[in-house]
Amino acid sequence: MASASAALSIENPKGDSEYGDAIIVSSISDARTLVPILATDSASGEICGMLFNGLVKYDSQMNLTGSLAESWEVLDGGRVIVFHLRKGVKWHDGERFTSKDVEFTYRKLIDQDVRTPYSSDFTRVETFEPVDEYTVKVVYKEPFSPALSSWGMFIMPEHVLKSEDLNKTDFGRHPVGTGPYKFKSWKTGEKIELLSNADYFEGRPYIDRYIFKIIPDDSTIFLELETGGVDMSALTPLQFTRQTQTRYFNANYRKFRYPGFGYTYMAYNLSDPKFSDVRVRTAIDIAVNKEEMINTIFFGMARITTGPFMIGSWACNEDVKPAAYDPKKAIGLLDSAGWRDLDRDGWIEKDGKEFEFTVLINQGNMERLRSAEMIQAYLKKVGIRMKIRVLEWSALINEFIGKRRFEAVLMGWSLPRDPDNYDIWHSSRTRQGEFNYIGYKNGEVDSLLEKGRGVFDQGERAEIYKRIHKLIYDDQPYLFLYSADALPIVSSRFRNVKVSPIGIGYNFIEWYVPKEEQRYSLKLGKN
Repeated sequence: MASASAALSIENPKGDSEYGDAIIVSSISDARTLVPILATDSASGEICGMLFNGLVKYDSQMNLTGSLAESWEVLDGGRVIVFHLRKGVKWHDGERFTSKDVEFTYRKLIDQDVRTPYSSDFTRVETFEPVDEYTVKVVYKEPFSPALSSWGMFIMPEHVLKSEDLNKTDFGRHPVGTGPYKFKSWKTGEKIELLSNADYFEGRPYIDRYIFKIIPDDSTIFLELETGGVDMSALTPLQFTRQTQTRYFNANYRKFRYPGFGYTYMAYNLSDPKFSDVRVRTAIDIAVNKEEMINTIFFGMARITTGPFMIGSWACNEDVKPAAYDPKKAIGLLDSAGWRDLDRDGWIEKDGKEFEFTVLINQGNMERLRSAEMIQAYLKKVGIRMKIRVLEWSALINEFIGKRRFEAVLMGWSLPRDPDNYDIWHSSRTRQGEFNYIGYKNGEVDSLLEKGRGVFDQGERAEIYKRIHKLIYDDQPYLFLYSADALPIVSSRFRNVKVSPIGIGYNFIEWYVPKEEQRYSLKLGKN
């Protein structure tokens, strides 16, 4: 078993002879759209990250560095950013990248007719000026602390999209970017294939093809690993600790483990009367034994979460401790909210109706299914009947979450490096396609989220976010569950794979396979 502190890379000198091969990466869900400012799910985000660039990006140590912008100046106390763009960058169709593309992307981000959840960062801009083809000046209405990081937003091509309706454009399935890979094909529910960009401004990637293979079941993915049909995947804790401890896996794969950048939660539709009382939500929180869930499902490779910030980060309030598992106290809280088992049948009721609800989860994620099953058992002990409904990912997002047709959902957030959570928790972010899909509203949280965006001192910002952390945990709009460790596995034929504070993959264009170990040719498939 490898850990982040172990020696995790095999580095050999590279040359032209090392170009080639393909990597087959598994995913339990298909992408939804490859219009980057509409991409909200992890599958779409992963593919967009191969196809597009922002002005800035995070390096291996989680510091902001240039991408499409080679440099910048922050002026007037943070109100003004002047970006100097890279020259010579080309879109995948050969057209030049210029400041017009940045301006176009900005205009679409603030267009109220475009269903993007990312607009809030950009509505704070007072003026946007393309000074010349390779310089843009952004002036904010007031100092905005996440301003620089927000320009990690992927830039779109003005010349392709200027006459398109982004909500309906075919670009979502035939994208043109500036990134290290070019789009080749997409077979819905099967695979997305990308080809390396020989003209990429940071250098041609060594791996010729990136194949994103949709396999909506963890056990099937594991069978593909066993037969070499998949090169890279996320392992379940059971697979990581037990099922991959074989001679075959030791000889053919490398495993990695490091803290994850997200958390799993059960969210309530707060417009549902069953969940409108904080006593009910608090009762559910203490009725669920999260420590037992982590030990049973994750073999200890996860941590209990109490709020929306990365555990151990400067924004996380370590004084907010998870409430102790206490089903008796939970029954008391439910009783005080009017939910009682009057007919002694084991189920609580109020106004003649049993407390019954359905939680929605996505197909193929066994940890979420097992989590839902354990929550179901815990809630049964306090008289709540919870049903589980498993849905295909796109149906879950588009037909249920997007249209607010749910009572509860079991989901996960991948956390940004900046702790600004405005888009998830501010009461204004509840339009279709936006992230506050539960309808959470707390006036003090709103004010603090707004204040946190105007403060640059990290110590002062930390106090703001720690207060937000406590308020949200006290409100219990989510049943906060756990942050699981990332457990990727990669075929050992890929060299230069390294773990850093940001994980693996940050240097993917430098991964390579020695010529004698390459398995796939560009045109003929497997050699």
